[in-house]
Amino acid sequence: MEQRGSTVWRELWFCFTFVFVLDILCNGASAQIRYSISEEVQRESVVGNIAKDLGLDKSALKDRRYRIVSGSAEPLFLVNQDDGILYVKRGIDREEVCERTSPCLINLKTVLENPLEIHYVVVEVLDINDHAPVFPEKEKRLEISESALMGARFQLQAAHDEDVGPFTIQQYRLSHNEYFRLEVKDRGEDRKVPFLVLQKQLDRETVGKLKLRLTAVDGGKPVKSGNIDIIVIVLDVNDNSPVFTNEIYSSTLKENSPAGTVVIRVNATDLDMGANSEIVYSFGHEVDSKVMDVFSIDSNTGEIKVTGQIDFEQSKSYEIDIQASDKGQVPLTADKSVMITIIDINDNAPVIELTSFSSSIKEDSKLGTTVALISVSDLDYGVNGKVICTIKEKVPFALVPSLQENMYAIVTRSQLDRENVSQFDVTIIAKDSGDPIFSTEKAISVVISDVNDNIPEFSLNPYVIYITENNIPGASVFAVKAFDCDESENAVISYRIPREASLFLSINSENGDILALKIFDFETLKKFQFQVVATDSGSPSLSSNVTVHVFILDQNDNAPIILYPLSSNGSAEGVEEIPRNVNAGHLVTKVRAYDADIGYNGWLLFSLQEVTDHSLFGLDRYTGQIRTLRSFTETDEAEHKLVILVKDNGNVSLSATATVIVKVVEPKEAFAASDVKSATNDEEENNVTFYLMITLGSVSTLFLISIIVLIAMQCSKSTEYTSKYLQETNYDGTLCHSIQYRSGEKRYMLVGPRMSIGSTIVPGSHANTLMLPDRRTHGEVRHSGLQDQIRAFWIHP
Repeated sequence: MEQRGSTVWRELWFCFTFVFVLDILCNGASAQIRYSISEEVQRESVVGNIAKDLGLDKSALKDRRYRIVSGSAEPLFLVNQDDGILYVKRGIDREEVCERTSPCLINLKTVLENPLEIHYVVVEVLDINDHAPVFPEKEKRLEISESALMGARFQLQAAHDEDVGPFTIQQYRLSHNEYFRLEVKDRGEDRKVPFLVLQKQLDRETVGKLKLRLTAVDGGKPVKSGNIDIIVIVLDVNDNSPVFTNEIYSSTLKENSPAGTVVIRVNATDLDMGANSEIVYSFGHEVDSKVMDVFSIDSNTGEIKVTGQIDFEQSKSYEIDIQASDKGQVPLTADKSVMITIIDINDNAPVIELTSFSSSIKEDSKLGTTVALISVSDLDYGVNGKVICTIKEKVPFALVPSLQENMYAIVTRSQLDRENVSQFDVTIIAKDSGDPIFSTEKAISVVISDVNDNIPEFSLNPYVIYITENNIPGASVFAVKAFDCDESENAVISYRIPREASLFLSINSENGDILALKIFDFETLKKFQFQVVATDSGSPSLSSNVTVHVFILDQNDNAPIILYPLSSNGSAEGVEEIPRNVNAGHLVTKVRAYDADIGYNGWLLFSLQEVTDHSLFGLDRYTGQIRTLRSFTETDEAEHKLVILVKDNGNVSLSATATVIVKVVEPKEAFAASDVKSATNDEEENNVTFYLMITLGSVSTLFLISIIVLIAMQCSKSTEYTSKYLQETNYDGTLCHSIQYRSGEKRYMLVGPRMSIGSTIVPGSHANTLMLPDRRTHGEVRHSGLQDQIRAFWIHP
């Protein structure tokens, strides 16, 4: 037998181990362990061995510690850190921990360290029968009329037991008597309600008072019970109950009616006499306390009055149970329901709710683009709750009703332009249809976001730039400026110039500053034009261009060049022979020179820097003609040296010198020399006449083209910049002719020499020196040079 028993135990242990290992394999290392303990066990009672249940022996627990992770301030359990045994830390009352919840489960999270393992332990607290049933009162008094019919039922108060399951109340027992029997009705949730059922007619004259005992018994072992004494008072017969005069009582009442308003009056009668016929009105036992906060009933008259706030939105109607009782010793009652219907008044303003909103919308949005969705509501009813929505301001948005009732969409109804208006404040007005009308406003701000829809615009078109020649390379000479009506990246402008212009100009791509890369020479280049392109940084980018006209201004950077005299060895020195018998005023020769500059910089003045006899020769400072001041005498020397200084009229004047040797010869020698010179002069004058015609034609054509271009440029501007020409003749001994005109706030002067018919040009002068004829009484024609050039020179005030 012993051997067979040990075999059975081994088989049971094998099955238990197999199930435990299978549970570990299925659920993992964090499988849930479940224990059960009874409530109110002693402190330090063993709940279970977690390590053992996990299959860990003492060697496996070496250097490993157990602990409980608990969020409560005072944990119910402790775990031994060395062996994993779970203990009860303090007394556990199931009714305190879980109240009436069944089963009562306590979840623990245990941590095994080195390595870290988390195990979940569930401890079920089992109930014990530690509470007896308790009645809310020790004694209950019942007044029952002697006329009560057999089978009448009288509800008694139920007892209460803190325990659950089989330990709660299982049955009621009534002390033995001949008039009443006990009936128990099960209402669920461990709730059993006892009733007294009359089984024999009462007779007050025989038994005026009965004392019964009701006992509640639970299902514990041993059982526990609780008692209540029931005192039954038998009343005299009041055999007529009150009767209401109307079958139906109903009334209407406007919401917000003031306190004291009479709603309705109920009336009941009783055929009994005396106190048994006097009626007392009251609310029924089942009337909600909220109804009694709003209405009251006069116990004597039956008038129902308003005592609280009547709000249609909280309750649209009230059904009130009214009880009429007589004043008999055993009061008889009658019940009647009163229906009160609340009439809505317009006392609520509409509510606007923004359900969806795009605070920013692009200016190129299509018509009908949705900006926001709104919903409107009104707590009122019927017409009072019908809401109409509109937009207050005149804005490019419209309200469109949605398929869903009381939903609207705010959409664009016209084209948007951020550069015109960048933000709209839209006010939605919601009005109901009640009387009086209530309205609500809600404002939203719609920001119009920018798109790249504006091209850059230059502040001037075209630009006119004046650059003085001999400028410093790399220095700024001018700046163009463009602006863009867009914003942010769409308004960031970069500048560029064509590749051909970049050979001698450079532009700062960020600020439009134009730099000269080379030195300009007026004598080589007088004007040119190019285009500047301004491009914004939008996507796609937009661009515009402007034409820039550049005019080079002359500087006095060229010294006068002596054309005559010029000897064969290249030195500015010439020899002139004149007869000794010439009179005063005789033209000895003319110093011819020219300057590559124009205007005052090219206007030449002649002066005698050195002369052997100041009384004998004179020099015309404007023409360079050398003439005799008197007749020669026998004492005058035969050779004279004249050094002539030629300088221009620039701010810093430049000059050149020429030397003329005048030899005085006898008349016969002079006559032979004059024949040779006359023939030479005739040949020269023929060539000069041809060159002069070509030069004058070219200069006149260039002059007319310049005037036409200037007039066209000025006319292309606004009317206030229309050119006004004022022509006047100035002659101060140097400039023979000038034309002045105004354009806007500037005054310009064109300066050139006055020419007469028969003027000739000296060969080799490059059309820069005009030769005017000088007619003398002797009949010989000598040419005087005027050093002014026919070129436009700008004078700024």
